[in-house]
Amino acid sequence: MDRIVLGAGDYAVFGAMLAVSLGIGIYFGIRDRRAKRGVQHYLMGGRKMSFWTVGVSLSFSVITPATILGIPSEIYIFGSMFFWMLLVPLLVGIVVTQIYIPLYFRVSITSSYEYLQLRFSAPVRILGTLAYITQTTLFMGVMIYAPSLAFAQVSGFNLWAAIFTTGIVCSIYTTLGGLKGVMLTHVFQGILIVLILIIVLFTSASSVGGWYKVWLANYETDRFTFNDFSLDPRVRHSAWSVTVGLTIMWTSVFATTQSQVQRFLVCTSAKDAKLAMITCAAIVTFVLLLCMVLGWVTYSYFHNCDPLSMKQATSSDQLLPLMVLSMFHGNPGFTGAFMAAVFACSLSPVSAGINALSCVTVEDLIRPFVNWSDRTLTISAKVMVFFYGILSIGFACLSTILGNILQTTLTLLSIVGGPTLGMYTLGAMFPPANSWGSFSGFFVGISLVSWIYAGSRDHPPPLQQFWKPRHLSTTNCTLANDSPLYNSSTILSSKISTISVTEISSAFDVVDHSTTSTSSVLRPTVADVYAVSYAYYAAIGFAATTVAGLLISLLTCGHRHVGEIDPKLIVPVFDHPLIKYCLPKGFRMIMWCGVDHNQSNTAEASDLERKSPDLEKGHSNPALEMTDNAFVLAHLEK
Repeated sequence: MDRIVLGAGDYAVFGAMLAVSLGIGIYFGIRDRRAKRGVQHYLMGGRKMSFWTVGVSLSFSVITPATILGIPSEIYIFGSMFFWMLLVPLLVGIVVTQIYIPLYFRVSITSSYEYLQLRFSAPVRILGTLAYITQTTLFMGVMIYAPSLAFAQVSGFNLWAAIFTTGIVCSIYTTLGGLKGVMLTHVFQGILIVLILIIVLFTSASSVGGWYKVWLANYETDRFTFNDFSLDPRVRHSAWSVTVGLTIMWTSVFATTQSQVQRFLVCTSAKDAKLAMITCAAIVTFVLLLCMVLGWVTYSYFHNCDPLSMKQATSSDQLLPLMVLSMFHGNPGFTGAFMAAVFACSLSPVSAGINALSCVTVEDLIRPFVNWSDRTLTISAKVMVFFYGILSIGFACLSTILGNILQTTLTLLSIVGGPTLGMYTLGAMFPPANSWGSFSGFFVGISLVSWIYAGSRDHPPPLQQFWKPRHLSTTNCTLANDSPLYNSSTILSSKISTISVTEISSAFDVVDHSTTSTSSVLRPTVADVYAVSYAYYAAIGFAATTVAGLLISLLTCGHRHVGEIDPKLIVPVFDHPLIKYCLPKGFRMIMWCGVDHNQSNTAEASDLERKSPDLEKGHSNPALEMTDNAFVLAHLEK
């Protein structure tokens, strides 16, 4: 395959994006060093960030290369069922703003895993921390590797230079700038991403003949299908798998992971944190919509000459870069701008991740066990940021087994995220739950999901039946001789008109046995369990953890100790203002399960302003002051 070589202008634009990101980190590093600010300011930004800055940072911590590259390829191959994803940010926003943000502000924490110790025990806190470190380290490796590979295989861009350059630059500016520097780079990178996506969308639509041509190409191949309401869990994307399964997955990200909870906690109040979540939901929905429409345009661009069949792309994630390279070929800087936007989508979650990893390492694995000075903790935090940055580069180099980036990313988040959300839900909504239940339930949940995922690698579902790929054609490829993407040696016969199941399997890194004559013999009965959609992984892990955790808690007499639980750690969902007046008070008190919520005014506490001098100055977290908190001390003694 002939590659389109990037020009000096493209590299200049890409380098400018990296330089600005690095400059923001250097600026905040110099300013904070002169002000001699401590570890809390470095990790938590002084807890005085505006809601719109936090909202933008939250957004581009979850808008990744999987969003920019994966969603268009999803629409290209499988049609528009993924459009149901537009409901997910709204549903996640409702759950997070009404349940988890008030909870975290009541207990005033720095690390989201502190809640697990306050509610359960130190071992549960450490389990949550280690699970997050493992998940996030692998996730960051994917975020660095995937865009580098996509551009390297369709252009002259050097794969390893891209991995090491972006990884090292991200590590440096995150180490120097701290949380505040990271969040300001997110604002810059977010503006760049949105502007470039809008330019690419309208330019590409114009290049295929306008929006009517886009609509016609997709309509004729049945890509405007939104009505698959199948309850079969093996269907890859149905209305239920996307709205239910992915809502649970993204709730686990926003409600439990340190990279997101940390940003809520830097707001001055719970009210500002809720506004930040609303801002985030609006931005994410808009970017998702742009990427989905880009999928329609990408199909229209290639609808009579599919690059996967032509071997011009070896993975579905290369389709959008291939279209951009073709459109902007000969226009210096335009391809580089798009490449900068995609890599900005990589830098944002990676910088958020390594900053959050440093925070949980210092707050959960170092501070509780040592008596170091604030200066020593600050130095340790910076060392840990750089260490995790280099570690993410190492995992990026090991990520050669990746398949489709969208499915890989969501699967990775789901396997750990569902069980983790189960632990937090046990603590927040089920007073009888105890440490034994949450600890054991987590392993039940993650073991079940891991077993299903491992089985799916050897026994994937019949692709045509449950993945439902749409028509892809190569009938007009012989007309593309003048295109920079094709030459006479790569043109296939015009007799080939539809992409095969084998080619789709290759593009998504799965092995399909459904077309072999012995498939009915080789496919065991349990393969129907393995065939469940990846979109349900988080829901399965969440349900297994919650049910197993509650049963084990009851068997270990957790219900006998509900009177000892601080009401601030429990969310009385039936007392929510929207439903409390519709339910009898006696019923609501029964649902308290023995926890006396009359002890404190939780409604006022949920909107607590951070007026404490210690919190405003970023001093030690009250949740860690064991001598002043008898409740925490009691839980540590357990």
